[in-house]
Amino acid sequence: MAPTKVFLTGVTGYIGGDVFYAVYEAHPDWHYSLLIRNKDKGAEVASKYPSARIVYGDLDSPGIIEEEVMNADIIYHCADCDHVASAKAIAKGLAHHTPSNPAWLIHTSGAGILTIEDFRTNTFGRYRTKEHNDWEGVDELVNLPADSLHRNVDEIILAAGLANPTSVHTAIICPPTIYGPSRGPGNTKSVQAYWLAAAVLKRRKGLLIGEGKNIWHQVHVQDLSDMYCLLGDAATPGGSKATWNETGYYLAENGSFVWGDIQREVARVAYEKNLIPSPEVEPLSEAQVMEMDKFALYALGTCSRGHSLRARKLLGWSPSRPSLMELIPSIVDLEAKELGLA
Repeated sequence: MAPTKVFLTGVTGYIGGDVFYAVYEAHPDWHYSLLIRNKDKGAEVASKYPSARIVYGDLDSPGIIEEEVMNADIIYHCADCDHVASAKAIAKGLAHHTPSNPAWLIHTSGAGILTIEDFRTNTFGRYRTKEHNDWEGVDELVNLPADSLHRNVDEIILAAGLANPTSVHTAIICPPTIYGPSRGPGNTKSVQAYWLAAAVLKRRKGLLIGEGKNIWHQVHVQDLSDMYCLLGDAATPGGSKATWNETGYYLAENGSFVWGDIQREVARVAYEKNLIPSPEVEPLSEAQVMEMDKFALYALGTCSRGHSLRARKLLGWSPSRPSLMELIPSIVDLEAKELGLA
């Protein structure tokens, strides 16, 4: 039997780097092609993974992406989930596959797609009751409104599978707040909680966005990578009973949290470490938050509630790493070190 051919984007990024680490550890015999934008990054990856084939290009290299997807059995798209041109190039590559030479695409979206209520009403820090799940609620997830974040790219991916379901099998993984150290060769840290810790340290004061009652879900990056591994296994002969295409939507979370609790904990930990003068948090207006970072209202102030059932039921996914709350001390330490405060 010929070795499985895998094409992966985003290997020097936070998610893609950890996904590749985990998949390679599980399947060192697979043949890997990695899209990398320049020779410096390529050399760094090659030094750690000399057997992988480096493909020089970026997400705006449609011809290269189409060809690599055409020649691959499994495609892990772990790069920018809002990049329309690369998604279209992937779809074109998938169209070359046939029932006798099928392809499996595992695409990365994001739980920002569930924040639409806050974006439509321009409200932040509020508790919302709407909850999604990827089992009974999978039909809703694959038909979310067009103005949802990431939805335009999700639509391209879903259409590629529906156009040729005997040849193309798509799965969308939709992670929420990700945290924990990536094991990849490039970026090793996430954004949301890390940005929060850095903002508190820079302003030397805790902060609270709105009422701080908004809820997100969480996943450790290494638990997330386990899901990618399990779906990759399911894409091979004799694999598990994963679902694909119109039922191939996998929320990836391990419990929920309230952002106000995280904001208070960052302030408490920073105070205990003598990095700020008080553990108190200061409620900030929308304008004040925007002054610090235009991304912060979305990252820390919206509500995104989605429960992961499908991967647990079908793949045996069992996330086990520490929670975001447990890792706040290490996140504060990391940001303090990067700011030269520790």
